[in-house]
Amino acid sequence: MNSKYHKLLSPFTFPVSGIQLPNRVVLAPMTTLSGNNDGTTTDAEIAYYRERNESAGLLVTACAYVLKQGKSFHGQIGADNDNMIPSLKRIARVLKEKGNKAILQIQHGGRMSPPAELENRQPVSASAVASEREGAVTPREMTLEEIEEAIHAFGEATRRAIEAGFDGVEIHGANTYLIQQFFSPHSNQRDDQWGGTLEKRMKFPLAVVDAVTKEASKASIPFLVGYRISPEEIESPGITMEDTLQFVQALAKKPMDYLHISVRDFWSGSMRNEADDQSRVLLIAEKVGNQIPVIGVGNIQTPEEAEKALDAGVPLIALGRELLMDPQWLNKIKDDAVEDIETELDVLKQKELNIPTPLWVAITARKGWLPLKND
Repeated sequence: MNSKYHKLLSPFTFPVSGIQLPNRVVLAPMTTLSGNNDGTTTDAEIAYYRERNESAGLLVTACAYVLKQGKSFHGQIGADNDNMIPSLKRIARVLKEKGNKAILQIQHGGRMSPPAELENRQPVSASAVASEREGAVTPREMTLEEIEEAIHAFGEATRRAIEAGFDGVEIHGANTYLIQQFFSPHSNQRDDQWGGTLEKRMKFPLAVVDAVTKEASKASIPFLVGYRISPEEIESPGITMEDTLQFVQALAKKPMDYLHISVRDFWSGSMRNEADDQSRVLLIAEKVGNQIPVIGVGNIQTPEEAEKALDAGVPLIALGRELLMDPQWLNKIKDDAVEDIETELDVLKQKELNIPTPLWVAITARKGWLPLKND
């Protein structure tokens, strides 16, 4: 065992569930684009997860929609009805084959749901405000009944995750999806109990947390709950760091195991104010890290960089691209073979890496997202 990276390889115990991890590495949730049209998984997706089931102590799936109305992309898996449980069991089983913990990320796309993926072709959101993106569709404002239905759906998806054998769920409150849309003053311009003041904009995310943690408490074995959050928005009005620091204090009071901070770079400062160069991850960790563990993520590539981030004040580090390129990243550290870690994606090794074709096409078409090796 490589003692140089003792912190990275040390165990960690979550405070609420009591679940223990053998190391501090998390497989970040990465969209595979490889589910069936009915929301079930595929053999190719199962092979992808099997290839990476030793890559981290905590393994988080690609997001699963909790309602068909919230499907966010072609090939997304579902957790919206009990018919999905056998499919979810397949994923949980393969992720847990090597003794690591499996987490189902649950999500609703809101206004980011493509009309072509929806039966009624009409996305919904907190308010009828389109995203500031090219080609964005104006959503329909959700009714009070639809809001309650969505909250309930997150709870039901949690129940299905428990029945499927997952060790926990991660609530996807980031990346401009529905939960973030309710928190954002850009997408939430309601004047009822679900919008307006900061406290009212927190109400939907906190209600989702309550529905999820209520179901989690019914599990017969330890079951953890995490929450993924995007700290800021570039839009004006949009989510500010001041908003988020108040929000995470409310989240920290809930019976959850972690906050997962979604940023492109662990060390990057504000996306709203260039003069503010403080790490968004560390600002949150400083505010609530003594109450709830914080998972850091974003452009951490080497074990040295991971140790540096852990030393800075977060207990867990999530990796995405690194475990996509090299599923043996963690094992190579354990085996004192750090020099053998792949730092480029070999374009000739799709089959060897068990990357499904829809994901492979998306990766290789996205210039600059991954360093590519062509020889």
